[in-house]
Amino acid sequence: MIEEKEKTAGITSVGADGGQSNLKTNAIVTDSEAECNSKKKNLRELARAMQTYSDPYFLPTVTMNDLFNTVYDGKPPVIENLLYPGLFVFAGAPKIGKSFLMLQIAYHVSTGLPLWEFPVSQSPILYLALEDTFDRLQRRLYKMFGVEGTDDLHLSIASMQLGKGLDEQITWFLKKVPDTRLIIIDTLQKIREPDGDNFSYGNDYEIMSSLKRIADTNGICILVVHHTRKQKADDAFDMISGTNGIMGAADGAFILQKEKRTSNDAVLEISCRDLQDQKLYLKRNEENLQWYFERTETELWKDPPDPLLEIINNFLSECGGKWDGTATELEEKLQSKLSPSALSMKLNVLAGRLKNEYDIRYERLRNHDGRRIELSFLGTSA
Repeated sequence: MIEEKEKTAGITSVGADGGQSNLKTNAIVTDSEAECNSKKKNLRELARAMQTYSDPYFLPTVTMNDLFNTVYDGKPPVIENLLYPGLFVFAGAPKIGKSFLMLQIAYHVSTGLPLWEFPVSQSPILYLALEDTFDRLQRRLYKMFGVEGTDDLHLSIASMQLGKGLDEQITWFLKKVPDTRLIIIDTLQKIREPDGDNFSYGNDYEIMSSLKRIADTNGICILVVHHTRKQKADDAFDMISGTNGIMGAADGAFILQKEKRTSNDAVLEISCRDLQDQKLYLKRNEENLQWYFERTETELWKDPPDPLLEIINNFLSECGGKWDGTATELEEKLQSKLSPSALSMKLNVLAGRLKNEYDIRYERLRNHDGRRIELSFLGTSA
């Protein structure tokens, strides 16, 4: 079927002499004219945007509808219900076993083996063991895991300080190993600037904010090991050495504590912006030096299943693993009882869950026909 070109209504024009008239009918808006008008509109919008951005008091904002009309790529957890992309602090008293737990986390993430009862997203990791030597790391790793090694666990015992070259070193490593999703820095004090003895709130906050910028820019998790104070506190997180600026700039924190230094039992408390606070009870094995999970104080909260996501998963399976069309067409297929715009906005918000829970890529596309939705299985799920 040949598409009809858009036509305009007849226009009557009265000449300047008042006696003659020109009748123009069926004026055709050609593709070139439409393209020219579109370019002019884009140039006007660009000029307005440049004028806005050049204002020294320009404040960037988005509306609620802007947010709902944007698709954010969901980052899978590094360790489900424990560790996510962002900046995290891991604190505990000296010689309590923090570094052994860091090696355990590093090994499990680099191999993809579940840590205790928590699923792991396998990826290369960088572990800056700045208080260790390579021979000590060799002995510890052998005692903990035997000779089952991995090329995805990268270890270093020296680095530059933050603001004095560490940023560039991390950037260099991420270019060399682009799939890296976790960097462990052991310890925070080792990467402070040479004049980093100023333990003010502002100084602590700026140091942690610098690390958070690196994590957020690259979509990775940075786990920083730090010490606790000797003084006890009602809130365990108030025991983190330094000011509240350290935890204030971080996305979450872990505190490892023992009731008795000679005991193998410990409590791991976890506080995170987007997760339920947790308290895990651990026991350390003297033979292999690993920490083992015993119990948790409360059951972990999980997002309730969303029927729409299950419907989409089944629909996509029936379609052979790939579908594209408009929001209106998708609503007709799913019978979701949502308006096309509401369905589109809901899928924008749930795009991360579709990817992480169902291995489905959701994309919003725009072409000359308008906005379209594309759904497809990732990896081998198709």
